[in-house]
Amino acid sequence: MIAAGEFRNGMTLEIDNNIYQVIEFQHVKPGKGAAFVRTKLKNIVNGGVVEKTFRPTEKCEQAHIDRSDKQYLYNDGDLYYFMDAENYDQVALNKDDIGDSLKFVKENEMVKMCSYKGNIFAVEPPLFVELEITETEPGFKGDTATGATKPATVETGAVVNVPLFVETGDVIKIDTRTGEYLSRV
Repeated sequence: MIAAGEFRNGMTLEIDNNIYQVIEFQHVKPGKGAAFVRTKLKNIVNGGVVEKTFRPTEKCEQAHIDRSDKQYLYNDGDLYYFMDAENYDQVALNKDDIGDSLKFVKENEMVKMCSYKGNIFAVEPPLFVELEITETEPGFKGDTATGATKPATVETGAVVNVPLFVETGDVIKIDTRTGEYLSRV
């Protein structure tokens, strides 16, 4: 149990059978009345954000999130298969559980699985990936000073906006958190 006066950003809590991560917290001491802690909490299972106030002595259960490395093997229709690299156990997850977190991940790459009490709720791709462009419109010589971009399809099927000088067959580096092009490799 942890008191609301000890909250910190990034801390995970169990409140009303839901798992929340503290995004922001603020200790408020009004001139009149008792002090309180104002928080902004993100539900890490469904992504919703709520604002909640606590008394500084109010206690919440701290949630321990397990993050384990798994290798993404393949998908078979609506099921995605992952393998633990240490004991070779395989886990199959539904397409609804994954969402679009694997749109930049190739087969046989490592991902992090987040679970709470054995229930997997999220798959985190690597922060940066290098993917080959399979399809894009041709660029024009000399048209690089404008900072313009064009859509390009990478080998996983995702579409990324890239500068005009990038061509089909180039390998590019992508930030998976934002889906933005970073550089050519």
